[in-house]
Amino acid sequence: MIIDSHCHAWTYWPYSPAVPDPEQRGRVEQLIHEMDINGVARALVVSAQIDHNSDNNAYVAAQVARYPERLYQLVDLDSAWSATYHVPGAAERLRQMANQWPIAGFTHYLKQEDDGAWLTTEEGADLLRVAAERGLIVSLSCYPHQQRAIRQAAKRFPSVPFLCHHLGHVSAAEEPPYVQLKEVLASARIPNIYIKLSGFAYAARVKWEYPYSDVHWVVRAEYEHFGPRRM
Repeated sequence: MIIDSHCHAWTYWPYSPAVPDPEQRGRVEQLIHEMDINGVARALVVSAQIDHNSDNNAYVAAQVARYPERLYQLVDLDSAWSATYHVPGAAERLRQMANQWPIAGFTHYLKQEDDGAWLTTEEGADLLRVAAERGLIVSLSCYPHQQRAIRQAAKRFPSVPFLCHHLGHVSAAEEPPYVQLKEVLASARIPNIYIKLSGFAYAARVKWEYPYSDVHWVVRAEYEHFGPRRM
């Protein structure tokens, strides 16, 4: 069985450049169609309340109810674009969403300028405690310099799976001594940290140039280090 560990569904296409059908291109029907033609049985939908999609959590939850055998949801919780980013009360906000919807976990997009240390504060610990109690996945859009804090949080909550988006946002243009890549690979030593081998275009020197051959060395290194914890 093939399970996609990172996809999206929106009522309005949020990316630039614009597409000719922004109100159809990102909808769940398109996602299900792509899953069907590519033999993908199930998918983890990462909610992202960006651009015209301030209600994306509710939209994805409704689609999971329509396709309970195909889709799982990670709700967008206090991500970088939100007014509640690292505002006190994250644990209660997650608890309320988990009570309202049958979620698999939450996603949290960290600001690139942060060091990730919020995850190790008592506010962060309260949030992760709810994730542990409810059996929820923590899916993080994070950068290499934030891996140290993620490792610390993951050690404190060993029952919580931590999924790092898109190769951990390592750049394929990085040169020796490969400080970014080494930070991500160090996290492979923590048994509850997982890596998503996805988002190659974010790492590539030339964006959207399939098959992203300049990224393959990063993928291979992470593939070899994370073993079965590569998604």
